[in-house]
Amino acid sequence: MNTLTLRLALLMGIFFGILFIAVSLLAGAMGVGNIYVYLVLAVIIIGIQYLTGPKLVELTMRVKYIDKNELGWLHEMVEELARKANIPTPRIGISFINVPNAFAFGRSIRDGRVCVTKEILNLLSRDELKAVLGHEISHIKNRDVLFVTALSVLPLILYWVFLRLTFFGSYRRRSGSGYEALIGLGALLLYFITNLLVLYASRIREYFADKGSVDLGNAPSALATALYKLVYGAAKSPKEQLQEVEGVKAFFLNDVSKARREIRDLAQLDLDHSGTIDPYELRQLQRQKIRLTLSNRLMEAMSTHPNMLKRIKNLSQYSRG
Repeated sequence: MNTLTLRLALLMGIFFGILFIAVSLLAGAMGVGNIYVYLVLAVIIIGIQYLTGPKLVELTMRVKYIDKNELGWLHEMVEELARKANIPTPRIGISFINVPNAFAFGRSIRDGRVCVTKEILNLLSRDELKAVLGHEISHIKNRDVLFVTALSVLPLILYWVFLRLTFFGSYRRRSGSGYEALIGLGALLLYFITNLLVLYASRIREYFADKGSVDLGNAPSALATALYKLVYGAAKSPKEQLQEVEGVKAFFLNDVSKARREIRDLAQLDLDHSGTIDPYELRQLQRQKIRLTLSNRLMEAMSTHPNMLKRIKNLSQYSRG
């Protein structure tokens, strides 16, 4: 866990360093006032996203909130986890999409919402579902959605600067055009770099939430099995159903678009072919070294979620015995 904390701190340092360099260069190329215009616009857009985001998620995911008279056992499970996490009990919803998964969202800890799809209720055991809900509760407790949203401001600013200097600016009519065009291309390069860092931050938050679920008393093997089953469930889903949720897959527990590729790797962990990853199998993985191919590393770098084999390997370190 200390390693994850160090990575997060290093990431924040890199972001502030890039921001300082970008502001220094752009202030000279555009005039000090212009860069602050972009900053204000970015903050306004992020603010609108912050205010309207939950409603958009509800509509996209077809969420219906339920009360204690509906699925009382699910309410009890979420209440218990929220109490252990020392946060208010989030609202609980059912998502009517045909992909087994779960997700959490909201503007703050007090505005937290935890949702499960109808499909996941038929796929996981109670212990496995509780481990998944512990992961989602940890997302709310860690405030990591707000963190990643805040980091997303910098790539947005850099992209606007690139457009301003390269396409919509007045540099063509001025003698310093070559310098401004060069700064614009530099902004584009920094946009790609910072966007990769935002994706990296998103992957880190998944590791934190996995550990948070274990800290709430869930067995690492229960969460590992749940991930295995969710990958399997997505892998056998029709492509049309997966395409419907492509734009919101960052909210899910796993990247459903990579499921068909991941299931081949995860099947190797299921030594007794039981459809689960038990504590023994998790300890066996603990002793192994994971080596990803170049294509897998590149795919992970462009994803909001960690490589699933690496992720379950990380879970194995919390396995006792």
